[in-house]
Amino acid sequence: MLARVIASLAAGVFLASVPPAVAQDLFPDGPGKDILATKCRNCHMPDRVTKVAGRPAAGWQTLVNTMINRGAPVTEDELPILVEYLAKNWSVDKTTPPLMTFVPVAPMASHVGAAFTEWEIPAPASGITAALAVSDGTIWYTSAEGNVLGRLDPKTGDVKEHRLKTPQSGPRGLVEDRNGNLWYAASLTGQLGKLDPKTGNITQYPVAGQAASDPRAPALDQKGNLWFTLQDRNMVGRFTPSTGTFVLRNSPTPKSLPSSLAVSPKGIPFYAESGANKIARIDPATMVIREFSLADESARPKRLAVDADGMVWYTDDGRGYLGRLDPSTGAVKEWASPGGAKSMPYAITTAGSDVWFSESGGTPATLVRFEPATERFQTWNIPSGGGTVESISVTTDGNLALAEGDGSRIAVVKISR
Repeated sequence: MLARVIASLAAGVFLASVPPAVAQDLFPDGPGKDILATKCRNCHMPDRVTKVAGRPAAGWQTLVNTMINRGAPVTEDELPILVEYLAKNWSVDKTTPPLMTFVPVAPMASHVGAAFTEWEIPAPASGITAALAVSDGTIWYTSAEGNVLGRLDPKTGDVKEHRLKTPQSGPRGLVEDRNGNLWYAASLTGQLGKLDPKTGNITQYPVAGQAASDPRAPALDQKGNLWFTLQDRNMVGRFTPSTGTFVLRNSPTPKSLPSSLAVSPKGIPFYAESGANKIARIDPATMVIREFSLADESARPKRLAVDADGMVWYTDDGRGYLGRLDPSTGAVKEWASPGGAKSMPYAITTAGSDVWFSESGGTPATLVRFEPATERFQTWNIPSGGGTVESISVTTDGNLALAEGDGSRIAVVKISR
């Protein structure tokens, strides 16, 4: 049984890619300036307030209350401060404050709505490390601390868990094969595992006789091969289930810490080198590895995803950036994450033309949508706080499943346009 179910509807929240310092320069000094520059900027471009007619305090009170009802994150204590600041600087006879600088702003991202439903997973399955939406509409998860694989049915809230054969195996990552089996990496015992959800049977495969440790980030290619990283050993691997054979390769850069891995629509594996400023591509036939250096030497890609066009998207949690690598040219482009340098962008996926990722550096954590066509962001606070979102998965109907590791929660985010 679930401990409890948390449901919340979050209205779409927009973030323009204008640095906070620029937004603050638009507004006169005084109590309330920071509230306007941060809280109201979630839904409005920085110069929005300067383009509306001035109004008395009662008028601003009514307007701000309306915005709060629509989801503006202004607290009860902040409300009177903000209203007084607006009434002082944009009164009936004033439209713009003195010494104001206008900054031209590009269009915002198109509107998308997001409705969050969260389930708290009961002990012992604490420390959720992955969540995967599978073909039958359910969501599977791994718990490193609980040493289990679990299944959540979002329609009923029912949870069923399967304890792994080897104690303290540290399962990380999940992927579904064409027969509906669930594959995971046992990072603490150097194994790959397969769970048959129909029977509950678990089969374990020691990686190269346990000569290699710390397997992570399993991903299947179109031929049924299972690719994974071995972070501690600075290696990557391929497992062929039909023959039971492993092939391992060293990552070319020493101590590069291979972490996240994803397979492109053409069957090409890419992995992030979280200990270097590099992303690598593996030739699926020869296993020859080519590295792509990112523009900034301090870049440390943590997680990555490959979109339908073969573009590789990555998060850099140390610097607070979202990045894109074009493997055909080696060109790299980066965008500052909307939460700032300390926002810690982490889990990432692509869905249609959008890129989705989490920011785990603040409280609450956030879910962020990036629209490549406009290069604009849209952000939602995770209702329960979220903590570190370990993974984001796309459901069969185009929604999202989040693994909230710190809170031992699974979230489903229903997307509306």
